[in-house]
Amino acid sequence: MSDYTLASPSDALLQLSLRNARERLRNRENTSEELVSACLSRIHATEPDLNALITVRDEALEEARQIDKSGIDAKKPLHGIPVTVKDAIVTSGIRTTAGSRILQNFIPFYDAEVVRRLREAGAIIVGKNNMDEFAMGSSTENSSYGPAHNPANTECVPGGSSGGSAASVAAFQCYASLGTDTGGSIRQPAALCGCVGLKPTYGSVSRYGVIAYGSSLDQVGPLTRTVDDAGIMLSVIAGHDAKDSTSSPSAPVVTEDDLSVIASRTDLNGVKIGIPREFLSEGLDEGVAAVCRETELHARDLGAEIREVSLPHATREAIAAYYVIAMAEASSNLSRFDGVRYGYRTEAAEDIDDLYTRSRTEGFGKEVQRRILLGTYVLSAGYYDAYYRKAAQVRRLIREDYLAALEQCDVLLAPVSPVTAWKLGSIVEDPLKMYLMDIFTVSLNLSGLPGLSFPAGRAGGMPVGMQLIGRPFQEKDILSVGHVLETCRR
Repeated sequence: MSDYTLASPSDALLQLSLRNARERLRNRENTSEELVSACLSRIHATEPDLNALITVRDEALEEARQIDKSGIDAKKPLHGIPVTVKDAIVTSGIRTTAGSRILQNFIPFYDAEVVRRLREAGAIIVGKNNMDEFAMGSSTENSSYGPAHNPANTECVPGGSSGGSAASVAAFQCYASLGTDTGGSIRQPAALCGCVGLKPTYGSVSRYGVIAYGSSLDQVGPLTRTVDDAGIMLSVIAGHDAKDSTSSPSAPVVTEDDLSVIASRTDLNGVKIGIPREFLSEGLDEGVAAVCRETELHARDLGAEIREVSLPHATREAIAAYYVIAMAEASSNLSRFDGVRYGYRTEAAEDIDDLYTRSRTEGFGKEVQRRILLGTYVLSAGYYDAYYRKAAQVRRLIREDYLAALEQCDVLLAPVSPVTAWKLGSIVEDPLKMYLMDIFTVSLNLSGLPGLSFPAGRAGGMPVGMQLIGRPFQEKDILSVGHVLETCRR
């Protein structure tokens, strides 16, 4: 067992926040080469234990040297900053596998829009993060490249499916990472690893170039070590993209002025915080519940008005509705991986039908195959109305529950996971138990609302995260409240 979140990194540079690292670069106290070199050294030292990355880019060091040669541009918010990117997000010239054997040698010829914005802002990609295959999982144990490990305890899972991204940030391998959140896959690993994870409002960040799992649920967002840093990353990646038909033209962009206002707040006077009673009922670990109560008291001490609200459809009904919708969309999205156009192709096919069958059987892992089959079943003739249509109706009720609660409050405060990080291998063979680990997160994806996970304490020595939920496109509200709650705990 090792703990890479509490042990001090050998290089003090790695302990800096993204904002502080950026200021040191702009003030010429450090060079980009020094930051990238420190991150790469940390990666090579920790990867044998963590497996947080599928691809490591040692060539990033040369990119840093070129930036130093041309000089740091203060107009570029991430100029010279080392980051990592989840391997479901395509990167031009850099292998992108989605954690699957079927894409093990895929090198894209274009960047996802969020990656283009990262590069335009001056960020340097030092690696692609490990993940559950095609983002299907809650523990990063379904990766074809082996499981990732939790930096707080390497015998435990880091959460998923963006477990590699969360582990990379928490273990000081980079200053920030991009993940994807389909049913909690940014917020849950952030909570289990002890870092910050932000799922923006659906439509506020482009999905162009993101390998799809559930197209009406997927959302790209940042994982960082502070709430302030999450705001900086959001300011870079958010905004309308004409290449994505689900991108909202009215999506607000977070500016540096907005971030300054958020960072200057020191209390919660006048803020109404709702506590969903259903999230604090059965199934919540006592240690996690204690952290929830403590966080609520902290918010009250800081001036917030606490109100109890009800989300009657947002727990048990949400799990069933989410997995029907997500698996249906997955079966459609993954039909393109057939061994014909690109990706893995079997060498033992006898005819075209055998080519399809063998390529997909050999290329996809067990969990992906399970979800494709279930998704195909619920979309099949005779079952569409009984399952998919009903799930869509429940989805509408869940969104209405959230919007009704947010009419009474400015934000909602709730746990992210019912438990802390569990031991590797302990429930991976029990799909239903694994699915229930998402009970507090999937409803937010069904409703399309923004959510921010932040470290709130520890239980049994492991990190516990809480999530703030806001109104559509009001990420500034949850960042503001999250910054105050985070700061008061330091």
